[in-house]
Amino acid sequence: MRMFGDPVAVYLHREPIDFRVGIDGLSSRVENEMALSPFSGALFLFTNRARDRVKVLYWDQTGFALWMKVSDQQSAGLLIS
Repeated sequence: MRMFGDPVAVYLHREPIDFRVGIDGLSSRVENEMALSPFSGALFLFTNRARDRVKVLYWDQTGFALWMKVSDQQSAGLLIS
């Protein structure tokens, strides 16, 4: 199964976020803080302060999807440095 089609672009939110934030909060950050449209087909990446977790928000024409990856710190280290 392919998670994503061919994304238009990939954007990284530079500041860490509170990982309790869901789709509504993340799409709001895309619009208000990044000045982008969450409906563009792009992938929007968000990390926590330790940068050992990443959330990916995207719109696939049928709704939003939210994926989360947690690093296995012993083997993988930081996801985004």
